[in-house]
Amino acid sequence: MNSRGDSRLPFPTKPLVINGIEVEEYIIPEEKKGMVLKALYPFIPLPSLDEVRLDIHSGKLFKIREFRVTRELHHNWLVSPYYEEGGGTVIDWVPPDDAGDDGEDDE
Repeated sequence: MNSRGDSRLPFPTKPLVINGIEVEEYIIPEEKKGMVLKALYPFIPLPSLDEVRLDIHSGKLFKIREFRVTRELHHNWLVSPYYEEGGGTVIDWVPPDDAGDDGEDDE
């Protein structure tokens, strides 16, 4: 990423309306999902496409392979499949076992 934004991904897009604002959503072929995840996922380790995550904003579970990518403000955003209904970006995904873990014992 640079000060002008991210390079566009080599995929067609379709319009997506989020909170009344139109953005672009990339149409990513299933066979390219692993490559896109590797390019955009900002954390280590890289999860497998079959791992499950909880979108903490929507409260819903999904398989990583269900991710979507939007183009907003000259940047590519890795988002949950529930993005337009209040779901979050990749920073808002947690393993289901970590959801609600406040570090305290429940005894």
